[in-house]
Amino acid sequence: MGMFDDLSAKVKGKGYRIVFPEALDTRIQEAVVRLKGENILEPVLLGNPDQVKASGQEHGHDLTGIEIIDPENYDGFDEMVAAFVERRKGKASEEQAREILKDENYFGTMLVYQDKVDGLVSGAVHSTGDTVRPALQIIKTKPGVSLTSGAFIMVRDSDRHSERYVFSDCAININPNEQQLAEIAVESAKTAQMFDIDPKVAMLSFSTKGSASSPEQEKVAKATEIAQELAPELAIDGELQFDAAFVESVGKQKAPESKVAGEATVFVFPEIQSGNIGYKIAQRLGGFQAIGPILQGMNKPVSDLSRGCNAEDVYKLAIITANQALNAE
Repeated sequence: MGMFDDLSAKVKGKGYRIVFPEALDTRIQEAVVRLKGENILEPVLLGNPDQVKASGQEHGHDLTGIEIIDPENYDGFDEMVAAFVERRKGKASEEQAREILKDENYFGTMLVYQDKVDGLVSGAVHSTGDTVRPALQIIKTKPGVSLTSGAFIMVRDSDRHSERYVFSDCAININPNEQQLAEIAVESAKTAQMFDIDPKVAMLSFSTKGSASSPEQEKVAKATEIAQELAPELAIDGELQFDAAFVESVGKQKAPESKVAGEATVFVFPEIQSGNIGYKIAQRLGGFQAIGPILQGMNKPVSDLSRGCNAEDVYKLAIITANQALNAE
């Protein structure tokens, strides 16, 4: 069985409810029909039911049996407004809350916060900021975690075997500091474990173990030390060049004492530019699927699609989101 067969089996038939704010998008509609039909999870769409069903018919998707919540006529709206005002702790009045919650991402995030649904998938139409901002304001990060980060699961299947790796942070934090980079490393290891990837975490740089010296290299080296202190039970090492992290012969030559070099499965990039470039090179030249970004460090699961996604990406990210809800239990 492939990775997504395994993940589907873990949540199938358990009734996890995942909300999709972008109900009029044909990619979302195609994915939720499949998810519902295969009994993997219970999708919830947001929007005017008549408009959503008409859109589904227009695109050839039968949405019969799929729950549609209309934010304009939601029985629990007053309760939601009150919960939002309390959560924002004086940063939004009741009047402002009523206006803010007209936004489908804020509305959907509040459904997650209130435990009406188990997770949210958005971003097919909205920017990352539009998806992540409500989550940061409402759901917030887990205790002991100061920031959320975005990881990609990189998958390449062949007849012989399936390759799985974690790349992060490729989506959220532009230039994390040492402490933040260390937290990203620890959370990325937890993400790897969710996908049955043995986490061997490489803190990437243009230098291996001091082969070059610069503020950039020093940041990664210090972040490695902090990460090792935060999670001494994990295999985390750095700073490592990518070839030293990935290629066994190079790892033995450049970092012979390392328990990670040449065997890494989790790759933590020093800042977003290299992370974004790196995962797209692996995707476009290496033939890997890039699933995500998966938001790490949140109290409850919220997932951000790429606006260039297809229905298969939506389907897979929804399965991942349901698995995050399962793991949170």
